[in-house]
Amino acid sequence: MFALLIIKMISTKAEMFWQQLLPGIQVCRVSRQSVHKLASLQKATLLPQKKLQHLLYPFSQLEPYLDRSVDRMQFQLFHPSLDNMVKAEKLFYTSPSHNIDYYVSAERMDHIPALKQPEVCFIGRSNVGKSSLIKALFSLTPDVEVRVSKTPGHTKKMNFFRVGKAFTIVDMPGYGHRAPTDFVDMVEPYLFSRKNLVRTFLLVDGSVGLQKADLVALEICEETKRPYVMVVTKIDKSRHGSLLVNLLNLQDVVKTQTTSCFPQPFLVSSLQFLGIYLLRCFIAHVTGTIQISDTAQS
Repeated sequence: MFALLIIKMISTKAEMFWQQLLPGIQVCRVSRQSVHKLASLQKATLLPQKKLQHLLYPFSQLEPYLDRSVDRMQFQLFHPSLDNMVKAEKLFYTSPSHNIDYYVSAERMDHIPALKQPEVCFIGRSNVGKSSLIKALFSLTPDVEVRVSKTPGHTKKMNFFRVGKAFTIVDMPGYGHRAPTDFVDMVEPYLFSRKNLVRTFLLVDGSVGLQKADLVALEICEETKRPYVMVVTKIDKSRHGSLLVNLLNLQDVVKTQTTSCFPQPFLVSSLQFLGIYLLRCFIAHVTGTIQISDTAQS
């Protein structure tokens, strides 16, 4: 048997001090970073049923406002169970055998390391909330360094985050306002030629809807002929009516102008944690890390 000491200090000197003072003791380092109160499903399941339903499946909040003529299935094609979300969540916990960390940043394809595991990338307009969303996905491992800024265009490079040996998440530079001058030269070669890229997540600000720059990005995704999916961010920033208008307009574009886009948009709020569990599960599913039998259309 051994003693367990939990310390809030994370320096190596502090650990060595306690180990010399009390030989044989096991030191457990506690991060100074705080964990979001809803980061874990275990905490979320303590909420009232209706609030939990909205957290897991944000579309359920909007459904009552939809006209009866609107097909609801297009918003619920990927509808995993709570058990499947729990399985996916386990991938976002770091451990000695499953390390989650920031790996590298790159400006060119020849700077990107060759990685075998599947990759997913996040791309969107500057200030759409890419880095905030990735930070929310990694909220169970708050020591992962995801830089978030209120200044649009903060991300200037392709930032790679390894989730153990399971998959890699890539935070791409934003397009539009204050985008890197070489944005196209940096991003297009990656989208077209990265062999282990299994899904691109194209983010759209739900409070303002599709913009011209988003339509250009959508065209690029179509030209790659690779599967991608739309993610509607900041759904907490607008009223249900305006959000629905923007969402239905986006759905019309997906239905009439795309062939490679997954029909279901994913609704998220990084601030209120809406849709984060569902998105984690979808990432785990498309990277082949977990298998969900009833979501063949994804």
